Amino acid sequence: MQQGRVSGMCGIVGIALEDVSARAAIPIFYALYSLQHRGQESAGIATVSGTAGAGSVGGVHLERGMGLVSEVFRENLSKLKGNIGIGHVRYSTTGASTLKNAEPLVVDYRDGRIAIAHNGNIVNALQLRNELKKEGRIFHSDTDTEVLAHIFVKGLMKHNDPISALEEVMRRVVGSYSLTMLVNDTLIAVRDPVGFRPLCMGFIEGGEGANGVIFASESTAIDTLGGITLRDVRPGEVIIVREGCEYESFQFCKATNKAHCVFEYIYFARPDSVLDGRLVYDVRLKIGERLAEEHPVDADIVSPIPDSGVTFAIGYAKRSSIDYIEAFIKNRYVGRTFIMPEKEARETAVRLKLNVVRENVASKRVILVDDSIVRGTTSKRIVERVRRAGAKEVHLRIGSPPIKAPCYFGIDTPTREELIASSHSINEIRSILNADSIGYLSIEGLIDAIGMPAEDLCLGCLTGKYPVEVPGEECIAKQLKLWQF
Repeated sequence: MQQGRVSGMCGIVGIALEDVSARAAIPIFYALYSLQHRGQESAGIATVSGTAGAGSVGGVHLERGMGLVSEVFRENLSKLKGNIGIGHVRYSTTGASTLKNAEPLVVDYRDGRIAIAHNGNIVNALQLRNELKKEGRIFHSDTDTEVLAHIFVKGLMKHNDPISALEEVMRRVVGSYSLTMLVNDTLIAVRDPVGFRPLCMGFIEGGEGANGVIFASESTAIDTLGGITLRDVRPGEVIIVREGCEYESFQFCKATNKAHCVFEYIYFARPDSVLDGRLVYDVRLKIGERLAEEHPVDADIVSPIPDSGVTFAIGYAKRSSIDYIEAFIKNRYVGRTFIMPEKEARETAVRLKLNVVRENVASKRVILVDDSIVRGTTSKRIVERVRRAGAKEVHLRIGSPPIKAPCYFGIDTPTREELIASSHSINEIRSILNADSIGYLSIEGLIDAIGMPAEDLCLGCLTGKYPVEVPGEECIAKQLKLWQF
């Protein structure tokens, strides 16, 4: 997938360990490492000492920096003391790619400190920011996470209770947000009322005081620590971890329908993650099989565009009975082009990361399978490289329907004018990309592969119809009673 920058598609972690002498920073580090695919711009960890829920104001230890998890914490992990903590890897949609916008965000208030790690994107952030500025509140970053923090602190000052403060956040904020938070020495996990972004909960059973509760964007982070995934945090739910890692759940509101992001299943999540009860690998395998049913073609080999197209291609090859053979070998030391913030860096990385295996494609009819096409620039280069390697035919098969509209909930899709599918027919796209044929998965095929009702999925970037109100856009839920506090 080829795109720009995101604040929404980040990775978050929250951990509370039973033993007050244990160090939460170490398992948070490994959990963030397993979520590195969700953001490569910056990483951060905030920790605090104390028994969860005891009410101590103690200091929050914060370390964050630009770059990968392994780079940011190469030397300073030992500074992070405390048995409770949260972590974040960032990929920005709002705010520049600078240290001031790295998370977790730590804010002082009258009765202590809070720290927030946010995965999502707030639709009405600018409106809320302007309102807060008029009240005299000062902002130190340009992220929507700081808007969330101010609204939460304002609620805390008013009610002196994090539950009431978070209820106020849910009433005022429109958009996507999964959060892990530290309020003094209490760990809190929050998911927005329609569940745009994933968040799961589990237990760590490490023994010798390392037992504890974990929240993470994907279940693979829990697997990495040898933990047990308990369940997904429900849309509209707040979970507070109390003393001794006992937790309490508050269901603030229930939406008429959910709005899980389909691109988590198509692209963002790791294939070994389980999101809202669906193993991502199985969904992608079914997408590939459905692609073969919807868009068959005579060919000699099926090849993925690594890595995101691999499982789709396996499914396509299985259903079509065409040999699965790699046309490309990936340089494993080059990160995702999608989440590199600058255009030139993305283009250079494409050339670095994929090498054509000429002997596998020469004189062959090749089916290339990818997750999606956004602008089409990278897809065009890939088709050209396979043709130069001697392929007789090049057929593109795409694991998502055409992307026709922007995303306002955490995916930094370009404007409609930049989206190739918003202004070109399928045949025009085929011609622009110089492919012999192109086949996109149908929306019905995607819904079937995910295995959820269409009403519980966010399909906004595919249909131009959004599950919550976005100024200037069509909302499919206008007549629904979304908020039931």
